[in-house]
Amino acid sequence: MHEDSLLPPDDGLRLALHNEVHARPPPRIRLPAVIIHVAVLNDGVSRADEHAHLRQLPGQHALAADALNANFLRLRCGEFSLKWERHAEFTRYAVVQPLPADAEPGAQTLDALPLRVDAAWLGRIPGRTIAAIKLVMAERPLTFAPSALAEAQAWFGAHAVVASTMGGHSLVVTDFCLRATGFEHIVVLAEPGTPETRAGRICQRLLELETYRLMALRGLPAAKSLGATLAEVEATLAGITARLERRGASEAELLDDLISTAARVEHATAEHQYRFAATEAYQAIVAARLDELHEGKVAGTQTLGEFMQRRLSPAIATVSATAQRLDALSRRIERASALLRTRVDIATEVQNQQLLAQIGDGQRTQLRMQATVEGLSLAAITYYVVSLLLYFFKALKTEGWLPVSPELAAGAAIPVVLTGVWWTTRRIHRKFFGH
Repeated sequence: MHEDSLLPPDDGLRLALHNEVHARPPPRIRLPAVIIHVAVLNDGVSRADEHAHLRQLPGQHALAADALNANFLRLRCGEFSLKWERHAEFTRYAVVQPLPADAEPGAQTLDALPLRVDAAWLGRIPGRTIAAIKLVMAERPLTFAPSALAEAQAWFGAHAVVASTMGGHSLVVTDFCLRATGFEHIVVLAEPGTPETRAGRICQRLLELETYRLMALRGLPAAKSLGATLAEVEATLAGITARLERRGASEAELLDDLISTAARVEHATAEHQYRFAATEAYQAIVAARLDELHEGKVAGTQTLGEFMQRRLSPAIATVSATAQRLDALSRRIERASALLRTRVDIATEVQNQQLLAQIGDGQRTQLRMQATVEGLSLAAITYYVVSLLLYFFKALKTEGWLPVSPELAAGAAIPVVLTGVWWTTRRIHRKFFGH
């Protein structure tokens, strides 16, 4: 925050987020010019590697390492300039040099065009090449489009080309073919007096369009390789679902098979989900860049947008369909797991009911045995009480206090004692069990 600011303290990300709108500005290109563009995958390539390589350029031996922190750098190297951009998956190098005045349109001209940057330096760029383009930009009047197209087409020889006008101020022509040198060729003819900033925007959009197209297609091989695996998993899952319908199938075997199938799907999802999501994101950028071109048709040729989308759309649809199949398989496995859990829960409930029934039978048997024991206990208690009374009556008879036989008195007391023991037992039951 500036010292004279009248605002509260800045958020830590405010400056970076504000300057994002100025990130990777288009170059200023004076026509005629040649742009040599190379995009390399930077997986395993550090900024230190790229910094060391950039320092090998003429006049850049003192280049500071922190100059690469902004992911964008423009260098002036004598007879050419270089723009370096680092993205999440790839790094782009764009060399801008003047087009020689004696360069004549021809199929071999661009291949033989002398480079101001050391060719060996290009070959040592750290990373693996994903896109390489030579872009010629020249000034020509476009009032008569067929003659301009014929001149631009001369750069490609007998190759069939696609062409578009861009905003009515320029014409772009390419054949989307890789040469033996590893480069694609694009030719742009712009109206005389085209500002350097406009030429830079045209260059940036065309180079980004082709780079992002190729990055979007990186999901296609993964989608194709998954086809057989997904078909096999779908068949396996259908078999598991069919076995779920049969009562005799083992839940343990079903669970093992379902876990194995789910693991295969999750492994494929974890391995390819990022690639498929990146394909969708790159495709969105390609569509945006095509809209920014404001293409117009040139008689007798396809536009760049028509050519690219006609061939790109099926590939993107294949990737999208594969991603949807993976997602659908995950949901089907989740539903099958829910069905299996329900089946296991029902089987467990049946087992619990059977166990409770067995416990109930045991308790009923125990109650019967307890009732039998209680009946015997009544008799035993009555016997002991009557025995005590017999001794008591004998003692009374000895003292002359009992006029009858002790045995007769004890026998007469049996019903009374039995009734008393039974009544006492009943009271105890009522007190503890409520009945």
